[in-house]
Amino acid sequence: MSAIEQTEVETEKRRLTFQKSFSLEHAQQFKHRSLIDDAKLETASNVEFEKLEHLSMFTKSPSFTKSPTLSISEEGSQWPLQTEDIADDDIFWGKSKDEEIKTCNLVVGLKEGMQVLLKVLKEFESPSYKLHHVESRKCRDDEHNFEVFIQFDSTKSDLIALLNKLRRSSALSHVTLLPDSETESEVPKEHWFPKYIADLDDCVHLITKFEPELDTDHPGFCDQEYRKRRKEIADIAFCYKYGLPIPSTTYAPDEIDTWGRVYRKLVSLFPTHACKEHIEVFELLEKECGYSPDNIPQLETVSNFLKKRTGFQLRPVSGLLSARDFLASLAFRVFQCTQYVRHSSRPFHSPEPDCVHELLGHIPLLAVPSFAEFSQELGLASLGVSDEDIEKFSTLYWFTVEFGLCKQNGETRAIGAGLLSSFGELEHALSGVPEIKPFDPVTTAVQEYQDLTYQPIYFLAESFDSMKQKMRDYAQSINRPFEVSYDPFTQTITVLSNEQIISQTLEKLQKETGHLRRVIERMSLLSHDKIVETHSKVVNTT
Repeated sequence: MSAIEQTEVETEKRRLTFQKSFSLEHAQQFKHRSLIDDAKLETASNVEFEKLEHLSMFTKSPSFTKSPTLSISEEGSQWPLQTEDIADDDIFWGKSKDEEIKTCNLVVGLKEGMQVLLKVLKEFESPSYKLHHVESRKCRDDEHNFEVFIQFDSTKSDLIALLNKLRRSSALSHVTLLPDSETESEVPKEHWFPKYIADLDDCVHLITKFEPELDTDHPGFCDQEYRKRRKEIADIAFCYKYGLPIPSTTYAPDEIDTWGRVYRKLVSLFPTHACKEHIEVFELLEKECGYSPDNIPQLETVSNFLKKRTGFQLRPVSGLLSARDFLASLAFRVFQCTQYVRHSSRPFHSPEPDCVHELLGHIPLLAVPSFAEFSQELGLASLGVSDEDIEKFSTLYWFTVEFGLCKQNGETRAIGAGLLSSFGELEHALSGVPEIKPFDPVTTAVQEYQDLTYQPIYFLAESFDSMKQKMRDYAQSINRPFEVSYDPFTQTITVLSNEQIISQTLEKLQKETGHLRRVIERMSLLSHDKIVETHSKVVNTT
């Protein structure tokens, strides 16, 4: 791993550690318990984390280095000494023209004491620079050395010349360019996201809001046996790594009884309330995965079933993931799934996701190709976007994958897992009482939600395909400075960042469309006009 990559990993580790402590301290401010509020909590914690990082920027270790292409960011830019020169593209100059003068803030580390400061300041005797402020202090991690803050005016080209000259000096431990107020607002913050499916091992940040040992409102708070059981199952998820089979869990009689009570109620409603795809797959799950009122299927069995159907697979998780991590998993066709069962005192409602909700609600539709593709595309669209957009994508997920409705044969049917795993809300959603709005991502993304009682508003899609197309159009409107592509063979995410990668991706598409053309030409069942129409669509896609 390069120094730059190592720095990014270390920053992400600090972020996750901070978010964990922040969620423990402030979670009660976010009373709701959904992916949407997880996103809001994550946004708040990220704001506080950036403040702390900014405050500690002046005392960073000399070993800290950052990619020159991220030259002025909220963390500042610190380059290793005696490396290749900084180029014009490495410095972001905001909206100003390169020849315009801007105020710059620089921190240099002195290895040989204050006598080196005179040599540094001599560089500012040139009329190219106007010196405003110089301030020195001892390094906090090395009392024998000093750091100096220098504020001055410069053009872009003169700044680059100065930085390159200072970085060649053996008397300096580091050279750090700090951000100015204009740059802070103009440089978009880059969010780390997984590039390989194995990176999901690092996407296990839990939002700690409603757990039996922490929240007095949790039905299992006073039940020591339940809390012990939850810890046992949580340990399975904490120890899990990509590529391992999901360990089996032996469910206790009271857990199976809770599952069975919910199972029987829901199965009686599916024929009149669930979409036809959910009904069809649910029958297959009963035949192939052991779904029944008296048996809770194992995640490994269900995961293998999904792989054969749509390429989705399950990964055990111990609780509520951060919204960013959860959505990122969908990009790889991975669904983070709990193994624990809700407390037996409240079998028909769970304030947090459990295996009853996920196995009965989510799994059947993840086995439907069109719905699986919708889920993955939502995940791909979320990679690297701002915290604000993560909140919007979480809201879209809430009103589609969790509480969505769809038209089928002139009837309104449920497609959301939150409905399909809650018989009370399933009946409510189709009762004619709540308001039903047509699904429009722009409107849906900012809709207020409710998770303490039944939803007052639901969104209705014309079909899976129309919902998917609208989501694609919405994703294209998001301000993200790059596009990504998923390779199902290597299970990797590629950022389409240069001509070579784009050409390789286009070549793959052309190969696939070539196959489609030959198939179309051989299809004797289609009319000539239909063949021409389909062929035209393929050409336009290419």
